[in-house]
Amino acid sequence: MSNLIAHAKKLVPLCLTMASLTQLTPQPASAQVFVSVRIGPPVLPVYVQPPCPAPGYLWTPGYWAYGSMGYYWVPGVWVMPPRIGLLWTPGYWGFAGGFYGWHGGYWGPHVGFYGGVNYGFGYGGFGFGGGAWLGSEFRYNTAVTNVNVSTVRNVYVDRTVVNNNFGSRASFNGPGGVVVQPRPEERAWEHEQHFQPTGHQLAHLQNASQDRAQLASFNHGRPSVASMDTVNGRHFGPEARVQEQQRRIGEGIERGQLTPGQGARLEQREQHINQQIHSDRQANGGHLNQQERRQINREQNHASRRIAEDKHPRH
Repeated sequence: MSNLIAHAKKLVPLCLTMASLTQLTPQPASAQVFVSVRIGPPVLPVYVQPPCPAPGYLWTPGYWAYGSMGYYWVPGVWVMPPRIGLLWTPGYWGFAGGFYGWHGGYWGPHVGFYGGVNYGFGYGGFGFGGGAWLGSEFRYNTAVTNVNVSTVRNVYVDRTVVNNNFGSRASFNGPGGVVVQPRPEERAWEHEQHFQPTGHQLAHLQNASQDRAQLASFNHGRPSVASMDTVNGRHFGPEARVQEQQRRIGEGIERGQLTPGQGARLEQREQHINQQIHSDRQANGGHLNQQERRQINREQNHASRRIAEDKHPRH
């Protein structure tokens, strides 16, 4: 960490291009720090995970990256691993010596230490509960990942893995965030052979860095595009609307248009709708029938009107 402190003043003013390039450097086993800043990243936004697009794709959670314009959100996305048997260890921000340093993510045979940050969807702070390799096939735990079982059949259910997507939203390790140390097995896994992010992941990062709407200074920590099905892909209708409603609620709270109590009640309604969508998809082979879509649309229309009424009450 002494190197981080010694070079912090040099690293902070780096332009966006340079900050992006340093994060794209192949990550050694020790997850060396390449970028450090004095200001901590925003909390993790609550968002919807799109269904897995096809067998073999692995989920890489969204995270806050840093460039010349400040923090920007890199959406969570499904990607193909560079080879069979590898798992993704997310990057994380760590706070020490007065600076926040970025520890880049990497591929490896085990999921290593990622700062104890609860990224959700199987990444609950340590390890990964979203699935596992069985020979040359990846099996998905549908208890914590969104999988269309009509197209992806290598699935199982392990409900002992708690999906805390709406639990702690701290986005860094250290005082004021998540305070945990690597477990012995995670320290051992640091010495395994690791692989850098794939070309698709690098392109995904680059796309996010060039989108002004992803800047925390623009979206106030609630990006409108928080997740995607694939790199340069899309959102799915009902889930995307839940995410948009949550963004409106967040903006209402930040601008003083909604009280925290109102925001909590509105967000609870959105979480209920999202759970309904997930349950309907599971019961219907990953799809929503016309009746289910109409019902969800009615509920979302009602929720949208309630958000507007609470933000702009009639006197």
